[in-house]
Amino acid sequence: MPSPIPGEGVSCSGKEARDTLDLSNRQLAGVPPEVWRRASLRVLNLYRNELSSIPVEIALLTALEVLICANNRLSTLPEEFGVLSRLRTLDLGHNQITGLPQSFGKLTGLADYLYLHDNRLRVLGESVFENLAELRYLNLGDNPLERLPASMGTLTKLEELRLENVGLETLPGWIGGLGHLDELALRNNALAALPESLAGLDNLTRLDLRGNRFTGVPSVVRHLPRLRKLDMRWNNLSEVPGWVSELAARGCRVLL
Repeated sequence: MPSPIPGEGVSCSGKEARDTLDLSNRQLAGVPPEVWRRASLRVLNLYRNELSSIPVEIALLTALEVLICANNRLSTLPEEFGVLSRLRTLDLGHNQITGLPQSFGKLTGLADYLYLHDNRLRVLGESVFENLAELRYLNLGDNPLERLPASMGTLTKLEELRLENVGLETLPGWIGGLGHLDELALRNNALAALPESLAGLDNLTRLDLRGNRFTGVPSVVRHLPRLRKLDMRWNNLSEVPGWVSELAARGCRVLL
């Protein structure tokens, strides 16, 4: 699925729509108090400011569907975040967030985009994603994650999953259950193999394995019927099996 540029993925013309407020690029150190009185807000854009925290008053904006807080200085989120059950898109990328509140799993309306990339997340609760069954896009890239939570295996409607530069040494077997995936980005990790369950990704068209530790092309890739781009550059490939030419013959662009 196409990915909007963080902070630019929605039209935020606050002067024209009472339910939309664009406060991006204002060098704000805090959210103006009057914002919390606008209970009908559906879109709030706080992109590229100087915010170090989101106050508990965020819970007053129960109609929010899109919240963009990318490119700030956030390190934590209040537990009140879980009240925002109507959120469909949440962008928290490019911050300093070290953990997610326990209430995060209550964001059951998240169905479009969830950006958590370029933060300082190390450990995510095992159940953090188990109620986000409608989510279609997830970006966890550029976090020093110690492991992927098992609840990611419940995100069966994901179309794009980005796990670039998160320190992965193995890819969990539950990945094969994400049957709607169209794009899987695993660039700059420490992977040397892929699980056989990956063959269950019948809708996968793009697989990015650049900058890992592969010495050969994983055989499971051969069984991805709709693959249109395989990128394995910046690995230390010592041999390329003959069947790779079959991928190219059926229209897959192979970059080695």
